[in-house]
Order: sequence, then C-alpha cells, then structure tokens
Amino acid sequence: MLTTKGLELLMTYGPKLILAIVVLIIGLRVIKVIQKAAKKAAQKSELDLALQGFLANLLGWLLKVILFIVVAGMVGVETTSFIAILGAAGLAIGLALQGTLANFAGGVLLLIFKPYVIGDFIESQGQTGAVKSIQIFSTILLTPDNKTVILPNGAVMNSDITNYTTEGKRRVDITIGVSYSADLKKSKEVIMGVLTKDDRIMKDPAPQVAISELGDSAVNIVVRPWTTTDEYWDVRFDVIENCKVALDDAGISIPFPQRDVHLFNHNS
Repeated sequence: MLTTKGLELLMTYGPKLILAIVVLIIGLRVIKVIQKAAKKAAQKSELDLALQGFLANLLGWLLKVILFIVVAGMVGVETTSFIAILGAAGLAIGLALQGTLANFAGGVLLLIFKPYVIGDFIESQGQTGAVKSIQIFSTILLTPDNKTVILPNGAVMNSDITNYTTEGKRRVDITIGVSYSADLKKSKEVIMGVLTKDDRIMKDPAPQVAISELGDSAVNIVVRPWTTTDEYWDVRFDVIENCKVALDDAGISIPFPQRDVHLFNHNS
C-alpha cells in the first residue's frame, strides 16, 4: 500500500521536480551571464564604480527571487499566497527601515545625477567641506579644519547643495571702509592697483571695485576679484592684507567705528 502510494507520488511529482531542478540550474547560469553583461554595460557608462557593482548585484537578486518563485510554482507551491507573504514582509521591513531606505535612495540618486563628485568643495546641511567619499547611505566630508563629517544621503538629496568647485572659479567678495574725508576716486585706484598686480586674479571676468554703502563711520567699497577655486582663500587673505598696506601708503585711513557723544548740563 505504502509502496503503491509512493510510486504514485513519484510519478506525479517526480517529473515536475526534475524539471524544476533543471530550470533552477539553467536559470542561475543565465542570471550570471546577465549580471556579467550588466556589469560590462555599466562600465561603459559614466556611472560611479560603487553604483555599478551595486546595480549589478541588485539585478542579480531580483532575478533570483523571480526564478525561485517560478521554480516553486513548477513544483506545486501556491505562488499567489507566497507572493502575498513576501509583499507583507517587504512592507514591514520597509516601514521599519524607512530612514535607512531613504538614505539608500538618496545615495543612488546622488551617484546617478552627480551634483558633486569626490574632491568637490560643497556646503549642505549647514556643513562645509571637501567630499572625501560618496557611499550608498552617506556622504563623508573633510572640513577645512580637518574634521570628518558624515551626512545622511537622504537628508542631503532633499536639501540645498552648494557646490563651490563645479565652475572652476569663484568671486572673492570683500568690503573695505575708507574715511568720509578720503578721495574716493584715489581709493578705488589704489585698490584696483592691488588687484591688477596679483597674477592669480583673473582678467576675465574683470575685477570690480565700487562704492556700495555710506556706512555709519565709513564709506564702504566692495572689492570683487575672480580667481580659481583652489586659490580662493589665499587670494582673499592676501587681497585684504595688501589693500590695507596700499591704503596706508597712500595716506588713506580706514576708520574704526566711532560715536559723537554730547553731554548737556541741566541746572535744577
């Protein structure tokens, strides 16, 4: 009786099981071929290396899940309920890891659209620094004072990003105040002379020196030279120092804040 029942089960499910094993073996080999082709296609594109490997692995896992469902259906497993269980599990995992998934999605978008690359000097989330690495979940910055800052990619992708490196040049904005009694034309000529002597300052766009404001204790002059991104801080510091020296040599004073105080004596 048991032998007969066993033979019936073997005759019923044996061919299905053998066919499912064959499909599984062939399917896994086909998936490997597809992954290799996907990696080669990604290498020809401009995608980041980390993203290339990740997308190839993600494609492999998705194809393996589909293959497993197909093989399970061939054996006789009810795939409808199985897919429903997978969907419910995926939803639960997604809710539990929604912050992590947001960072993951942000990392993928950053690697695809490239608002910045490694080495760029950026500002985001109130932090400023050079991009040290771009990972799937976070971006690592190195600040000018050598601090490491880790920014979650989800927050970065959903906030403002200022990239100071992309254009290759930056404008240096400096404000210098001179006395109300100073000759403004001469003051501007002295400052412009400082800018024209500096080879690091670009001729195009031309530097700008203009009166910007009549302040409380000084006439404010804006100084706006252009330079390369790499030379920005050196040019800024040197221009401030050299303008101070040049104005002193020309006898033009840079006043500091002052007030006129009037005292009144009221007799009772």
